Amino acid sequence: MDVHAKLRNLRMAPRKVRLIVDLIRGKAVGPILTQLSFLRRDAALPVLKLVKSAMANAEHNFKIDPSTLWVKTIVADGGATLKRSRPRAHGSAAPILKRTTHITLVLSNDPMPQPVKRASTRPTKKRTAAKKTHSESATTEAPVSAPAST
Repeated sequence: MDVHAKLRNLRMAPRKVRLIVDLIRGKAVGPILTQLSFLRRDAALPVLKLVKSAMANAEHNFKIDPSTLWVKTIVADGGATLKRSRPRAHGSAAPILKRTTHITLVLSNDPMPQPVKRASTRPTKKRTAAKKTHSESATTEAPVSAPAST
């Protein structure tokens, strides 16, 4: 069963929140709580609160044991942008974009899928003949004879 939780209009740029979100995607909830509590990023606290909220939803609403939960999906999307301006030289103004973030979290108590090891799909490197350098090409050509002096 999936448990959903959303955090909307977080006054932080999505780019900064995605750094934290990418760390916890696909992991069990227990290690996530420890990891987020020790991270030294401002975005870690709202994400930690969101994970705890989703765990409480699972326990209270669906009677699911929180220790069996893992992060199925978590997405940090851009929200509304607050537009401000900053005075610049010669009476002009420069825009300031204060970005917000919407975070959507889905926890699941289904068994975690095991990662599948795939065979490498990279093509093998072809070896090419080495190119001649300027000094090598000068030695392979026939020497030019000097004009005869009389």
